[in-house]
Amino acid sequence: MSIAPDVPAQPLAERRRLRVGCRFTHDLPAAVHAMLQVEPRLDGDCRIVSERWELPAQSSDYRDIYGNRCRRTTIPQGRSLIAYDAVVEVPAGVDDVAQDVGFTPAAELPSETLLYTLPSRYCPSDEMGALAFGLFGSVAPGWEQIVAVSGWVNANIRFRYGSSTPLTTAAEVQVAGEGVCRDLSHLTVTFCRALGYPTRYTFGYLPEIDVPPDGEPMDFCAWAEVFVGGRWYTVDSRNHGQRRTGRVVIGRGRDALDVAMLTTFGAAPLLEMLVIAEPHEG
Repeated sequence: MSIAPDVPAQPLAERRRLRVGCRFTHDLPAAVHAMLQVEPRLDGDCRIVSERWELPAQSSDYRDIYGNRCRRTTIPQGRSLIAYDAVVEVPAGVDDVAQDVGFTPAAELPSETLLYTLPSRYCPSDEMGALAFGLFGSVAPGWEQIVAVSGWVNANIRFRYGSSTPLTTAAEVQVAGEGVCRDLSHLTVTFCRALGYPTRYTFGYLPEIDVPPDGEPMDFCAWAEVFVGGRWYTVDSRNHGQRRTGRVVIGRGRDALDVAMLTTFGAAPLLEMLVIAEPHEG
């Protein structure tokens, strides 16, 4: 079996234009080298119309082992601003579903997906396998079982800012019963992997389009992507039951460790952060 490529599922005419980006402000006692991952991936259904960087020092770009667009630079001593701004085009439709699609045995999975069946630092699917089968083993394998996982995470893990740390694992989230979208996604990834589905952690921009605003400042968003029926599907436990539009993928990996928005080689606490994800006219 081969993987269906990440290509536009809709005609180009049925697309919407968005503005996405971010601002990071620092005030550091000493210069620190950094890696940034905030630019949209270009291998799927997102097209860059325009983009620009504002950086306090020279930078260089590269692709990591997952194909994510990354940039490295040095954040200087003192107060500085890092800013990324882009206009993109994405499909105007909502998240696809895999209704009535069944389970794919491991022997029939494409080799490229096998990495995403394995445990990772924040997604200990080997440790949580018994719990996963206890909760979802009686549900029909396939899309129905994946939806059951997403619904359980949404119903049992309360979304609350500040309820976890960058080191919190999916097992700890399950015990605590609360977390942010990163944590809900880690738990979804963990359960789905434990049940035998290749599942990758994904993060990006998600504007509030056709949904009531939640009243919180815009932030990066995380969700899962599960391989079922020969292709990858979005599974968003925080927004379970909502088929969202306007997703812009920044990074894909095993868990959040692979797709950190900002990795620094030394302490570099953020003074301010702003994330932009909104419709763009023009």
